[in-house]
Amino acid sequence: MVATLHSNAGANGPRLIAIVGPFQSGKTTLLESLVTRAGGLARQGNVRDGSSLGDAIPEARAHAMSVEANIATADYLGERYTFIDCPGSIEFAQESQNCLAICDAAIVVCEADPRKIPALQLILRFLEDHKIPRFLFLNKIDGAMMRVRETLAMLQPASRAPLLLRQIPIWQNGIATGFIDLALERAFVYREHAPSTVVDVAAGDLPRERDARYSMLERLADYDDTLMEELINDIEPPRDQIFDNLAKDLQEELAVPLLIGSADRGNGVTRLWKALRHETRGIEATRARLGVANEGPPLAHAIRTIHTAHGGKLTLARVLRGRFADGGTIYSIRKEEDRISGISRLMGAAATKLAAIGEGDTAAFGRLDHIATGESFSDNKSAATQVVPLPERLTPVQAFALAVKDRKDEVRLTGALAKLCEEDGSLIFTHDTANGEMRLHGQGDMHLRVALEKLSGRYGVEVDTHPLQVRYRETIRHPVNIRGRHKKQSGGHGQFGDVALTITPTERGTGFAFSESVHGGTVPTQYFSSVEIGAQDALARGPLGFPVVDIAVTLTDGSYHSVDSSDMAFRAAAKLAVREALPKATPILLEPIMAVSIIVPSEALSKATAMISTRRGQILGFDGKPGWEGWDVLQALIPEAEMSGLIVELRSATAGVGTFTASFDHMSEMLGKAAEAVRAS
Repeated sequence: MVATLHSNAGANGPRLIAIVGPFQSGKTTLLESLVTRAGGLARQGNVRDGSSLGDAIPEARAHAMSVEANIATADYLGERYTFIDCPGSIEFAQESQNCLAICDAAIVVCEADPRKIPALQLILRFLEDHKIPRFLFLNKIDGAMMRVRETLAMLQPASRAPLLLRQIPIWQNGIATGFIDLALERAFVYREHAPSTVVDVAAGDLPRERDARYSMLERLADYDDTLMEELINDIEPPRDQIFDNLAKDLQEELAVPLLIGSADRGNGVTRLWKALRHETRGIEATRARLGVANEGPPLAHAIRTIHTAHGGKLTLARVLRGRFADGGTIYSIRKEEDRISGISRLMGAAATKLAAIGEGDTAAFGRLDHIATGESFSDNKSAATQVVPLPERLTPVQAFALAVKDRKDEVRLTGALAKLCEEDGSLIFTHDTANGEMRLHGQGDMHLRVALEKLSGRYGVEVDTHPLQVRYRETIRHPVNIRGRHKKQSGGHGQFGDVALTITPTERGTGFAFSESVHGGTVPTQYFSSVEIGAQDALARGPLGFPVVDIAVTLTDGSYHSVDSSDMAFRAAAKLAVREALPKATPILLEPIMAVSIIVPSEALSKATAMISTRRGQILGFDGKPGWEGWDVLQALIPEAEMSGLIVELRSATAGVGTFTASFDHMSEMLGKAAEAVRAS
């Protein structure tokens, strides 16, 4: 399936192109089509029949989706291109964001499906914020049920920059059989998995072509006074001038070109190749965007970490400046030293060994143990500085508690999870000592399940999962005065401690407070701390079965024995007193309440509010998301016990784009049947 590709980089040098788009928009199919057209694959595979580049990842096969970035390299007319096919699901967005920052350009694969517009907007917003030049490729044109003009109007709200229609389809019996290139003023007829054939523009298509071309030129003229003057004077602009404007507007983000085609059939791929070749710039433009000097010691940037079963750690990196050779020494931004143990060019699951790699190129470096995803490195210790800000770790929205099926795997589990978290920065592994739980946090149900499949398939560690324990607490309603005495005599020195305590409830969130009001030395001062510790011991588990909070304990009186009293005796006396007092003080159950910000497309707001109501939540209000037209932020308070499954329901109601952030807000009294159910569990 993989053909050897010879490098002969052109004037722009090797280029790095990201392929992004909503879930199931056809990104991997387009990648295969591009590489096949360049001669890098013997034939175009298919994700469904298991012969594609994307199918090299077992988790992708299991879920019919891209869960990790695919890498492929191809030479087109003597110039090398490395493509990164980024996952489309929002649950794997961290992987995409890590790769995009140092790409030269992005191909955004989209389709005429209004349900995917919010996902498209998320992708375009990231590209806009990072000033990455981008093309839109309107895929599946062969099955389109909507006219391109209508599709353009539907897609435009997702982009801040105007979309620039570059091609219009040729329709025959309602099916797109080719296209007219508006810049070239040429018509092309599609051929299955082959370059299109040039034909004359049909007379019936001329009015459409002239109207669409004039609209394109008007848009270009918005940023070119010379072109504007030519249009006003009805002067036909030279073709070279048009293409110069197209390239300039792309690089300066003045417009986003919209090309059409069918990745599955290879339609429109050659024109996409030509646009990449003539309108995208190479590493020099990317260095300028990132603020990296053209001159200086070799510098590279890690965009992905891969732990292989037998080859150890691989760091996929792009060389921004200079040259790196196998066996060379490199330094991290923390000035830690590593020696390169192999350089490989990746092509799906296949790898080709290289002796060295030059600027602009992308390859996998072996055994860079001190380099993390998103970090820069150099062969010069003083030059190892961070090129772009470290990727922001996405906030987890779901978590599982883990338990190994075989106790001998506990040590292996920690090591395996550390590697998975290093590969994917949006996975977070924590150990909750309070509840005795190992927790894996992620971006959604599928994200976590894929991680567990990797844990089992790659590292042989089988785990059981269960929902996280809710952090219930209890407190008291009424004050109680109590006396506790610990007395024990077993020959020799005995044990004696006697305390009188006043136990009172306090305001929510105050925790535990201890004081003393002893008079006359009835309890020596050296035992005060022991009384406090003993009281805290008793609060670790109250009469309802949970830790007791928001309580004040005051030592008011007591007695001691000059021989038999000790720290341990007073600690035991205080513990005994508090345990006896709590059931008498009207204990009540408290549940944690989370402050939740739910972010959804505006049309899904009513569904989101309904989810809050069914979860015993309280809606605080909603407003538009600042700077995001068509999105709302819903503020609410929801019990922690009701948070389970929220992200699954939210994603289902929003075509996979809804999300939320949550943080602890306060503890609230829990009454009625819900409280009885918790006590009984």
